[in-house]
Amino acid sequence: MTAFSRTDTSLLGRWWWTVDRWSLGALLALVLFGIVMTLAASPAVAERLNLDTFYFARRQLSFLPVAVGVMLFASLLSPVGVRRIGIAMFIVFLGLTLATPHVGVEIKGATRWLHVGGLSLQPSEFLKPAFAVTAAWLIAAGRMAPRGPGYPLATVLLAATAGALLLQPDVGMALMITAVWMTQLFLIGLPVAIVIVLVALVAAGGVGAYYTFGHVRSRVDNFIDPASGSDGYQVARSLEAFRSGGLLGRGPGEGRVKEVLPDAHSDFILAVVGEEFGIIACLLLIAVFAFVVVRGFGRSLRHDNLFVVLAAAGLLVQFGLQALVNMASTVHLIPPKGITLPFVSYGGSSTIALAWGMGMMLALTRERAGMGMPR
Repeated sequence: MTAFSRTDTSLLGRWWWTVDRWSLGALLALVLFGIVMTLAASPAVAERLNLDTFYFARRQLSFLPVAVGVMLFASLLSPVGVRRIGIAMFIVFLGLTLATPHVGVEIKGATRWLHVGGLSLQPSEFLKPAFAVTAAWLIAAGRMAPRGPGYPLATVLLAATAGALLLQPDVGMALMITAVWMTQLFLIGLPVAIVIVLVALVAAGGVGAYYTFGHVRSRVDNFIDPASGSDGYQVARSLEAFRSGGLLGRGPGEGRVKEVLPDAHSDFILAVVGEEFGIIACLLLIAVFAFVVVRGFGRSLRHDNLFVVLAAAGLLVQFGLQALVNMASTVHLIPPKGITLPFVSYGGSSTIALAWGMGMMLALTRERAGMGMPR
C-alpha cells in the first residue's frame, strides 16, 4: 500500500504522486549514511580537540532532521514559489556574504562565518542555490526577450556573487558558481566561439587566483609536491587508508585514519569510508551521487519551461560538482578545496543549504500537467 491514493487531491497527496520518489529515496539514503559515517569518524576528532566524544555526532544529528524538513518543505513548492523564494534568498544571503569579511570570524585565513544567536552560519553556502535559481530566471528571461536586460543582468549577477566570494576569500566557491552559470548558458545554446572565450576567461581567472591568493598558491604547490605542506600530509594519510581498506574494508569502527586525520569527519570523510567499508562501498556511494544528478537532468529536460530546466540544471551541477571536488581532492586528483561531501560530511550550514537546494530541485522536477508553464 502507498501512503496516499491517486484520487487524493490534498497538498501532500498531489506531492506524493508527482515528486520523484527515487531521487528522494537516494537523497535520504545519503543522509542515513552520513549519520553512520559521522558516528564512525567524528569521535576520534572530538577527543583530539579535548571535546566530548560525541560532540560532533550530536550536533550533526541535530542538523539532519532540520535539513530533511527543509528539503521536504522546499519540494512542496511550485516553480513560481521556487523562483520567488530563490530571488529573496539571493538578496538576503548576498548581503550577508558581503558583510562577512567585516563582521565574521576568521578561520584558516578566510572569513566565511557569522555567529548568530550562538550558532555559526556560513552565508555563502545558502548563496549557492539561490544564485542558481536567480541566474536561471534572468537567463530564461534573456532567451525569451533577447533585447531585454536578462543576459546583462545575469552577467552582473555572476560578477557580484563572485566578487562577494573572493572578498572572503573563497576562490573554489567562486569557480563553482561560475561553472553553474556557464552550464546554464550552454543549455540555451551558445555559439562555440563564445564558449571558448568563456573557458579561456575562467582559465585566466584561475591563473590570476594562483598569483593573488596565498592559500590558493599553497594548495596548488602542495598538490604538485605533497611533502611540502600539511595538506600533503592529509592526502598521504587518505591514500594509505584506501590501500588499507582494500575492496571490502577493515570493518565498521576498525579504521585508523580517523585517529590521525584532522578533517576525517568533514573534508576527508571518504577516506574513512574507504578504510572501513572498502573501495566497493566508495563506488556505490559515487553511483548514488551520479544517480541523483543523471535522473534529475532527465526529469528536468522533460519540461517545456526554460526556467525549470535551467534552475534544476544549476542546482544539480552544484550538487554533483561539490561531490566530485570533495572525492577528487581526497584521492589526490586535484588540489584540496576544503569542501564537504554532500550529506555525508559533518557541517550544519552546508547540510541545510544542500537540503534546500535539493528540495528545490525535487520541486522543479515534479510531474505537472502538460509539463509546460509552471503551476
